[in-house]
Amino acid sequence: MMKIETQLNDLRLPGMIRRWNSLKETKQLNGLTLQDGLELLLQAEQEYRVNRKRDRLTKQANFRYHAIINELAYTPERNLDKGTIALLSDCSYVSKGEFILITGATGCGKSFIASALGQQACSMGYTTLYTSMKKLMTRLKLSRADGTYVKLINKISKHQLLILDDFGLYPLEQQQSLDLMEIIEDRHGKNATIIVSQLPVSEWYDVLQESTIADAILDRVVHTSHRIELKGESLRKIK
Repeated sequence: MMKIETQLNDLRLPGMIRRWNSLKETKQLNGLTLQDGLELLLQAEQEYRVNRKRDRLTKQANFRYHAIINELAYTPERNLDKGTIALLSDCSYVSKGEFILITGATGCGKSFIASALGQQACSMGYTTLYTSMKKLMTRLKLSRADGTYVKLINKISKHQLLILDDFGLYPLEQQQSLDLMEIIEDRHGKNATIIVSQLPVSEWYDVLQESTIADAILDRVVHTSHRIELKGESLRKIK
């Protein structure tokens, strides 16, 4: 048995090693056929790798909240439709490169929902990036100054899901709007984007200021997007 454990270690199969040790400790090894034992070990290794990938993607995404879809509250006053979340939870919108727009007042749980959708995407193996608009625009400005702008834009475009939080907290300058348009253009129909905002979509045009840029961005984002429009009081006040 020591030889098997050594070989599993040498082959770097930690999931198998854990299951092997568990079967040995509980005296189940002798009662298994070769096929049954092999199936258990392979299943354990597969589960280990899936969980490890999920944890790595979740850490890299840098979510604002640790949230899962099962924790979402569907009280009538919130206007959060359980059917909509169920539809989005299979993450088919990610593979289709679709947009989700989440709007509502401060504290109503927008970022929590976005984080839950993002973590669901990570659990299904999709690369995800969560960032506020302010942080994103700061990174882009700095990258332009040090010559890494193109590299950063390309990196952002490759994430299968991008979550932009706090859109509309302040009007975007022309260059910022151009940066956002480039990101949206790169992702349109290829990779998914979730945009979270306190403002209703009808007021987004004013945030972008420059009419030509606003038309280009909103034409790609608004018409075919999934909408989650939250209502009611701040959940922080309720608590």
